[in-house]
Amino acid sequence: MAKRLFVGNLPFATTDDQLRELFARFGPCDSATVVTDRVSGRSRGFGFEMTADDDASRAVSELDGSDYGGRKLTVSAAHERPAGGGGRSRE
Repeated sequence: MAKRLFVGNLPFATTDDQLRELFARFGPCDSATVVTDRVSGRSRGFGFEMTADDDASRAVSELDGSDYGGRKLTVSAAHERPAGGGGRSRE
């Protein structure tokens, strides 16, 4: 079974391929996506990785808090957003 990982505090120049390469040493990656702003197309500094459960656990333990491109990564299991978007209210 595959597990989706959240990868935060990425350098803004990180590409999907670079994110995939970062996780490749832990096993095959099903997908790697750096999230971009809808309007500007610029990176938002985080992404998601999909990999096997065992590989995901190793990746979290070894990469969380590690330096990548001069930034300290945050790597954890991704959580589903609540229905309705779960974003900030626009009051």
